[in-house]
Amino acid sequence: MNDVLWRPSTARIEASRMDAFRRRVNLRFNLQLNDYPALHRWSIEHRAAFWQTLAEYFHVQWQSPASQVLEEGPRMPDARWFPGATLNYAEHLLQRRDDRPAVIAVREDGKRQGFTHSQLAAQVAGFQRALSAWGIQAGDRVAAVMPNTWETLVAMLACASIGAVWSSSSPEFGLHGIIDRFGQIEPKLLIACAGYEYAGKRIDQVDKINQVVSQLPGLERLLIVPYTRSHTQAEEFVAPNVSLWNAFYQPGGEPQFTALPFDHPLYILYSSGTTGVPKCIVHRAGGVLLQHLKEHGLHNDLKADDVLFYYTTCGWMMWNWLASALAVGATIVLYDGSPFHPGAERLLDLIDSEQVTAFGTSAKYLAALEQEGLQPATSHRLDSLRLILSTGSPLSPHSYDYVYRKIKADVCLASMSGGTDIVSCFVLGNPLLPVRRGEIQCKGLGMAVEVWDEHGQPLIGEKGELVCTRNFPSMPLGFWGDSDGSRYHEAYFSQFAGVWAQGDYAEQSATGGVIIHGRSDAVLNPGGVRIGTAEIYRQVEKVEEVVESVAIGQQWHNDVRVVLFVRLREGLQLDDALRQRIRQVIRQYTTPRHVPAVIAQVNDIPRTISGKLVELAIRNVVHGQPVKNTDALANPEALEQFRDRAELRDQA
Repeated sequence: MNDVLWRPSTARIEASRMDAFRRRVNLRFNLQLNDYPALHRWSIEHRAAFWQTLAEYFHVQWQSPASQVLEEGPRMPDARWFPGATLNYAEHLLQRRDDRPAVIAVREDGKRQGFTHSQLAAQVAGFQRALSAWGIQAGDRVAAVMPNTWETLVAMLACASIGAVWSSSSPEFGLHGIIDRFGQIEPKLLIACAGYEYAGKRIDQVDKINQVVSQLPGLERLLIVPYTRSHTQAEEFVAPNVSLWNAFYQPGGEPQFTALPFDHPLYILYSSGTTGVPKCIVHRAGGVLLQHLKEHGLHNDLKADDVLFYYTTCGWMMWNWLASALAVGATIVLYDGSPFHPGAERLLDLIDSEQVTAFGTSAKYLAALEQEGLQPATSHRLDSLRLILSTGSPLSPHSYDYVYRKIKADVCLASMSGGTDIVSCFVLGNPLLPVRRGEIQCKGLGMAVEVWDEHGQPLIGEKGELVCTRNFPSMPLGFWGDSDGSRYHEAYFSQFAGVWAQGDYAEQSATGGVIIHGRSDAVLNPGGVRIGTAEIYRQVEKVEEVVESVAIGQQWHNDVRVVLFVRLREGLQLDDALRQRIRQVIRQYTTPRHVPAVIAQVNDIPRTISGKLVELAIRNVVHGQPVKNTDALANPEALEQFRDRAELRDQA
């Protein structure tokens, strides 16, 4: 697991923003922090000095200064960051006014549209004027059911510029998935596309949007982006006030930026909702800005001439994270559509055509490229590419090997882990450090991350709960509608009093890297031994016949047994010989406890719309329990394959 696959050159280290920041800290505070571990220790022991220095390094524009950096109570989450300060998130994303590209939007059908930094600001200015004319004010919620395109970005920035609270989902969400989210926050304005395209199919949204509108009684206005449905008319929608995008505003002028408190709500994001109604997580503007400046500017080492692409939808926090790269002056590339249409090389083509320097994707996508047999190192130039980002699920050691052997040898592979909960990362990449096989490179600056056992004792080289023991500015303000904060405290602070528990089953290596072994609530407990599901997936990926797999714990004879479901390559059938080979691979590289008691074949595995496995939903189906919100799934029909399986009744 500790094999070094890549090391940054001395020249690359010295040219990085992370190293420049380390030198800045040493100079300002008369220190001798010689490496990243020393810088990280300082950043959590002196958090006020760290975050203040970070804000200065990235030239955060305070419209009013703070009375101090941090007011801290006796235990988390009692903290106020930069009390008294005012700023505007959108102002920082729109600070450039030159003719370099700010955003490039590419559709699945090949249509491409781009805006320079000056043009993007003009678009936002026009949208801002229209919002104000419609009476949208600071604190009003604006919701969007939109594809990942430039219109969505412009609308979000315009809302942030005046202090309206932005919340978005992607159009592939079902009716109930949208209502379960937006019904809780009561938006004043809804922005929606009339149609979109995915995998070569055009999907009409008119009926669904009308049903959504009928269940949002507080809605005052509806703004429709025709998108792939060019013939759309306003009269097709049943809403109090309906406008089409092109008639809504005229771009031009300079946007104005309302001075807002550091803690002003910027975004409402949502938990997946697969175990109940989604939690509405409210994020503060100042905390999001500082955290994203740190992650993009220092950990990703993005500069003004970089081009960042991340494959995401507007229903996943990575969309919000991607947008923030504008704050470090980078160009962002938006893509809407299937990553595999018309072929598996679709996104790889973007790296070359748009000269992408930082390419972001999911662990599932990298595994799929390998399954397809692609060798991008020989099929594509990839000369611009220096950073590959991965999140969404743990990245297996096997995928690390694939990246360095078949994609590019001289690239920093930065696996990341954090969540919608903090709209950022706890552990992520680093331009100063080597990449070790199967490990996330480091803990984020300012993040007091540890791995604890059930008694709250730190662990090194052993699996436990990922926790954060000190306050950080991108902690959410709370949950919308949770007036006494009880649901918020229950979600993150009930396991260890006064300490954030993320719900990830993790391991810290002796070298300082971190390995994520899956979600804590999906941990398997055969014979009382805790096993992270990712530990099993990492081994199953070595079996060429298997495309993907999912493991659950089934209650069995007063214990728990491991059940593994596998999706095989097209045309293959699971037989006893393949079952035995899968078991041998798992046993060889893990322990006998990891070996599944039952291995069964399925033709699809359910995932959330952002691509995450839903082990708990599958476990519920296997045990005959209801799944509360299938609208959170991209393929809810796949759940039926797990219901009432003969293998799970008859096989001891």
